[in-house]
Amino acid sequence: MIELFNTVLYEPIYNFLIFLYNTVPGNDIGLAIIVLTVCIKLVLLPLSWQAVKSQKVMQELQPKLEKIKKQYKDDKEKIAAETMKLYRDQKVNPLSSCLPLLLQFPFLIAVYQAFRVGLTTENFDLLYPFVQNPGHIDTLAFGIIDMAVPSLALAILAGAGQYLQTQMLSSKKPKMKSKGAKDESVMANMNKSMQYFMPFMTILIGMSLPAGLTFYWFLTTILTTLQQKLVFKKTKNSDDKAEVIPPKNNTDKNNKKESENIKQKPSKEKEQKQISGK
Repeated sequence: MIELFNTVLYEPIYNFLIFLYNTVPGNDIGLAIIVLTVCIKLVLLPLSWQAVKSQKVMQELQPKLEKIKKQYKDDKEKIAAETMKLYRDQKVNPLSSCLPLLLQFPFLIAVYQAFRVGLTTENFDLLYPFVQNPGHIDTLAFGIIDMAVPSLALAILAGAGQYLQTQMLSSKKPKMKSKGAKDESVMANMNKSMQYFMPFMTILIGMSLPAGLTFYWFLTTILTTLQQKLVFKKTKNSDDKAEVIPPKNNTDKNNKKESENIKQKPSKEKEQKQISGK
């Protein structure tokens, strides 16, 4: 299993990193990491795109899920049955937002291994024959940041990117209109706590990782945030186009006739008075 992982993920990413280092202007490892991040993001785009779309659909279903919980609050089996029925009717798989993210973890591990070996050792035995051996890798990116050692500045940037991403997701959640629901207040508090907990954990972990991996994490978070914004905007435009204008009914005509009848009624009464007077 480890050999398969090395052959399919780790070695290709490692060789691609060295190839980019040999190719980018000035042999800048920072530029190489940027190009590597964009390429990996493009490879994983179908998975991450599906995950973001599924997250948005699940958020839109939250009011209906909360309604089911309140309606059958004393019957857990009924809640489960109605929830699955809702998923089937809406053609939603609750795991579809998690599975694509889980499939991306092997890539993160492979990138970590590539940076750990490529940035901290001078051993290039794993290079493919067509990849030139650089002999030495200058780990100073952009002339200011050493990508082989932890960087507090990059860790803070990664945490800020994580906060921006969670903030965007929470701002897109539909507001519940029910009053006095304890479950909703608990969920709201949990979501609010996650907005700060995840960025804090990102900074804490980033402080212990090589700056190259933290920089990759930061770039991936920013690209994912932009992707979320694009998905939400595209979905919103699709929903606006899908709105159907209801056909005009006869209500306006009926109202018009009633108003005409009301106007005509006094004139008829007046005629009858004139006839009776004569």
